[in-house]
Amino acid sequence: MTNTIQPLLSVHLSVRYRDKPSVLRDVALEIQPGEILGLVGQSGSGKSTLALAILGLLDMKHARAEGSIHFCGSDLLRLTEREMRNIRGQSLGLVLQSPLTSLNPVLKIRTQLREAWRAHASGSKSDCDCAIQRALASVSLPSDDEFLKRYSSQLSVGQAQRVLIAMAVIHRPALLITDEATSALDAITQSEILGLFQSLNREHGMGILYISHDLPSVAGTCHRVAILHEGEIVECAPAARIFTSPQHHYTQRLVAALPSTPVTVSVAAKAAGSGTL
Repeated sequence: MTNTIQPLLSVHLSVRYRDKPSVLRDVALEIQPGEILGLVGQSGSGKSTLALAILGLLDMKHARAEGSIHFCGSDLLRLTEREMRNIRGQSLGLVLQSPLTSLNPVLKIRTQLREAWRAHASGSKSDCDCAIQRALASVSLPSDDEFLKRYSSQLSVGQAQRVLIAMAVIHRPALLITDEATSALDAITQSEILGLFQSLNREHGMGILYISHDLPSVAGTCHRVAILHEGEIVECAPAARIFTSPQHHYTQRLVAALPSTPVTVSVAAKAAGSGTL
């Protein structure tokens, strides 16, 4: 008997907002355990809607989803809000675009990290502090008292983004969703955060859905890439193939619009290491 590995996430989904045309139409998407999947599309293509659907947050936007979202043995679309709360933040992590607005400005960093831990764990103060130290170490941040007493306004944008990531991975989720998580960062900080995502993936086997419109970062980070255009997945393939031999006309236009040298070098280096070319 042949053993087959079940996808970490399997999506078959259509989404419509109230009194509007469908935003997502028959989107089919899979993420394998330990895979970084890039989701690329222009603004308004439905990328964030897909992330909200996976997280069970579409009701906040008065949207209706049809289909299925299978994750770790459950269809997320069939779960109650109480059941989803047990999954969000524990098995599913989320990192958003703007760290300084995502963090609470009136709470110290220690308090926010403690709340993230206590949302899905019980134990002593020592247990909590150990979890915080591990999370901060995994994102290369200090865990000393001086740092933990700071407020978000006292952090650089790069530090704030790392704190957000630490909060998202404090329970070692099976899947981390990053929605334009590097778009507000300078080039050096962006490179550091991308390296951090790759490290979390490599060292902890964490699956990552990397949502971005920045093709060079996708090329250098992701194992596979899905192209979302006008609410539909028009192409999904290994990163090297997407950037060297795109099949769909929209993907061809995206790749053709980029400077060839940075993308070619990035893809070639990644493909050489993974054997995908």
